[in-house]
Amino acid sequence: MGTKEKLIERILSCPKDFTYDEAKRLFGIFGYKESNKGATSGSRVEFIGPDEEAPFILHKPHPGSILKSYVIKGIIEHIKKNNLIEKYKQSKTK
Repeated sequence: MGTKEKLIERILSCPKDFTYDEAKRLFGIFGYKESNKGATSGSRVEFIGPDEEAPFILHKPHPGSILKSYVIKGIIEHIKKNNLIEKYKQSKTK
């Protein structure tokens, strides 16, 4: 099992110490790009999918980097709702 699969497994276990950098890497695995929501967005960040249909918006944690539990649960729900794991596995077999 590679590091990408381990990161996917880690988020699905709903960890209490999942960081923003890990979330950024996770969304990158699924082909998402990080985007600030404009000049006045503050800590609000949007992850835009390759098809631009399923964006995910969150606030960067500060001063630390650990995400709140509701954000982690939201990421898990987003992954499942948009079948991102299945799409990732299909793209690997091509």
